[in-house]
Amino acid sequence: MISVNCTVAGRHLQFFYINVFSHLQLSEVQVYHIFSRLQGIKIIFLNFGSKQECLYISFIEQDKVHQGMTVQRKLTDICPARKENHIMADKIIENNQVSMMGKIAAGFTFSHQVFGEGFYMTELLVKRLSESEDRIPVMVSERLVDVTQDYIGEYVEIHGQFRSYNRHEEKHNRLVLSVFTRELKFVEEEDETIPVNQIFLDGFICKPPVYRKTPLGREIADLLLAVNRPYGKSDYIPCICWGRNARYASAFEVGGHVLIWGRIQSREYIKRTGENETEKRVAYEVSVSKLEYME
Repeated sequence: MISVNCTVAGRHLQFFYINVFSHLQLSEVQVYHIFSRLQGIKIIFLNFGSKQECLYISFIEQDKVHQGMTVQRKLTDICPARKENHIMADKIIENNQVSMMGKIAAGFTFSHQVFGEGFYMTELLVKRLSESEDRIPVMVSERLVDVTQDYIGEYVEIHGQFRSYNRHEEKHNRLVLSVFTRELKFVEEEDETIPVNQIFLDGFICKPPVYRKTPLGREIADLLLAVNRPYGKSDYIPCICWGRNARYASAFEVGGHVLIWGRIQSREYIKRTGENETEKRVAYEVSVSKLEYME
């Protein structure tokens, strides 16, 4: 059984997906009774696949409500006999959501290829309320956009996930972050109806928070959040909390379950590479506007 939490039209929903192979011979009534015993869960409707190779439950509603990013998802009929588990994985990824609008600031450069599908990197300039801009790395499939064209200066709306991987550099690994694009649409400049920069993460604290104060007395806490992906993978996302959120987050324990809402930001810093050598680098992190510790 796989479950995932998300918010639809302001209500907290939990999707469940169950493989019911024909040899188990479970009836719809039997399965309904199994789920009706789960505390605090209400089944909206059930539906069997045409060959009863699988069962999908479209909506299960919980009493607890969370404010969050609106997700419009519906599970579709997926039969395990067709071995399309990767499709199911795409549909249950709701613990890492990014929505942003910005201006394409670079051409497409080849990153890698998976099963014949090429992925390319570009950069998106995303405005802040202060009118300054964040320069966010974005990964796009060649199946979403013609990567041979020059789109620099054009505005796009993208939806996807904030992902990470470790790149080996000399004697250490470096965490590389980018937005993995699932949907891309060209838009008019500064469409106020589109979220400019939003992210929701549902993950786990994987190192002790680092709490500190700036020279001006501002409170800051750095978190590293592990956000699970299908197939046993995880993304490790650095997050920064401010003010009372920083004080609150400083008490989080490793392994704690945390929900985070915020935006992705870029930040330049100077890295010392030798005794007399420095290098300007850019860090990417989530600036947290709201967080919740799940007991």
